[in-house]
Amino acid sequence: MKSHLWSLGNIFEESSLNPKIVLIIANTSIKNNVTASIFYILSSQSILKKTIYHVINVTSTEAEMFLIRCGINQAVDFSNIKRIIVITNIMHTIRHIFDLSTHTYQLQSIAISLDLRIFFNKNTNNSIIFWNYPSSILMGL
Repeated sequence: MKSHLWSLGNIFEESSLNPKIVLIIANTSIKNNVTASIFYILSSQSILKKTIYHVINVTSTEAEMFLIRCGINQAVDFSNIKRIIVITNIMHTIRHIFDLSTHTYQLQSIAISLDLRIFFNKNTNNSIIFWNYPSSILMGL
């Protein structure tokens, strides 16, 4: 756990010193059939965007895919961004983005893929990293 937190600290430090890195921090929770989703987009210690969604009667995976889609969609529009780092505790959902088979979340996957295509076409050295921040780390604090 300490190693994971140390790595997270390094990510924040690197992104705060490099304006070409953007962080997307995403979280989703469901309570009484209401899904609350929030994401922040940060660069150089500044919050560029903060968005909160409240939706009823959707699965957590649907809400998570939508949240990641919105974060990536907005991050690729910032100029001079070379690296996107998505920090989330919903890594089980990330696998759906790159699953090429037919599945329930395919429309979200296609939209994310199109946004990433634009991002990578800007510069072939651009990159995206998905970084897991499991809830168990929060419990240990």
